[in-house]
Amino acid sequence: MPAPSPLPTPLPRFRRPSPGAPPAPRRRPRALGALATLLLTLGALLAPAPTAHAASIQEVTGFGSNPGALRMFRYVPDGLPPGRPLVVAMHGCTQNASGYGTGSGWTRLADRWGFAVLLPQQTAANNLTSCFNWFLTGDNSRGSGEALSIRQMVERMVVDLGTDRSRIHVTGLSAGGAMTAVMMATYPEVFAAGGVVAGLPYRCAQTAGTPYLCMYGSVPRTADHWGDLVRAASPHTGPWPRLTVLHGTADYTVVPANMTELVAQWTNVHGTDATADVSDTVAGYPHRVYHDTAGRPAVETYSLTGMGHGQPVDPGTGTTQCGTTGAYILDVNLCAAYHLGHTWGLG
Repeated sequence: MPAPSPLPTPLPRFRRPSPGAPPAPRRRPRALGALATLLLTLGALLAPAPTAHAASIQEVTGFGSNPGALRMFRYVPDGLPPGRPLVVAMHGCTQNASGYGTGSGWTRLADRWGFAVLLPQQTAANNLTSCFNWFLTGDNSRGSGEALSIRQMVERMVVDLGTDRSRIHVTGLSAGGAMTAVMMATYPEVFAAGGVVAGLPYRCAQTAGTPYLCMYGSVPRTADHWGDLVRAASPHTGPWPRLTVLHGTADYTVVPANMTELVAQWTNVHGTDATADVSDTVAGYPHRVYHDTAGRPAVETYSLTGMGHGQPVDPGTGTTQCGTTGAYILDVNLCAAYHLGHTWGLG
């Protein structure tokens, strides 16, 4: 099967050596034994209470029929009450759930703002470079393949955590960004909003006949054509998820023309034109907002001048900062996760 060019190499896994058998206890004189017992007791009384362990990314099994044969990971902050939002965050090719969840900044924001993070993970058995198969009809259609697996993961989160169904959001990088568009199109009733980072329009590969023309070239179609692909993907008739797109102007892996086509697709779905109602800058980058006929934000874009292919982050401890730099996780003084979360009202 075709597989787009790889993104970052997954983090290496280290094996902990198997512990040896403990040594047999040595006999000690009774007096010394009594003294040792007294000292241990005093130490226990004077020692500070143990610190609670922070939440960690955990794998979840048994979330449904899983026709796409994906793995499910999640991050749930300690003490998260019911009724909180959920963010579905999907990695790029050759990445993994844990590395993307932490590197992008989503897990840190989950602790700060109080929401859960669902982290689907592709496997090499499905795709040699661990890309989500956004370009295969069996995986980008409602009710089948990877799209249905991710939908089942979302339902497991809702059942387990009491998630607010009106505040479920989806985002991802590259192949994960393309899969974000898939989920918004195939299950629009599930998601309030989506954030596509360096991704592609829904069913671009079927329109072009190949994923590579979408990634490296351009597939210009009318807005009606793009919008019809979304409308045909489910029985849903609206309202539609809000879309935010972030894309580097120097991206040669998934060319910036894809942001233009995403705007055409989703402004058409929302029934508005492709003329921005707001044009300003955020962190020095061009920022556009397109309103629907009721005057509500429907589509939003960040054109990241000079950035290549990757997830924008802004490492640091400031209010708007998040993320950790790495391969294809790029410090451009703007953290995509923060701005998406802020737009979605997670804070």
